[in-house]
Amino acid sequence: MGRSEQHILSQNPVTNNCPECFNQDLTLTFYQKHLRGNLFDRITSELSHELKCNTCDTVIYPVSWTDDIERSVEYYQKAVKPEKPVVKFRPLFFVVVILGILLAGTLIYLVLRGAI
Repeated sequence: MGRSEQHILSQNPVTNNCPECFNQDLTLTFYQKHLRGNLFDRITSELSHELKCNTCDTVIYPVSWTDDIERSVEYYQKAVKPEKPVVKFRPLFFVVVILGILLAGTLIYLVLRGAI
């Protein structure tokens, strides 16, 4: 079909302690999934997030979150404004549709004239 991309919606600093190295240098990133194809580009409503420590460079999964981190993530999650789900057609789509209409019109014309 096409390729899937994660578009960054926002990056927020979180001042809670990292469960791995206990530093306060965390970044919470929110992503929205975009699908890119030959005929169309589609923005989905699918959101995801990642909490990463900038000091020890590890991704902190929800299993090891503390209550403070959970509250911070919930706060920032409410503030994220995702893009509206939209399908944008590319020029190749319109070329294919026009060629299909022309082909169908030609076939109908030939059938009515008795050539086929």
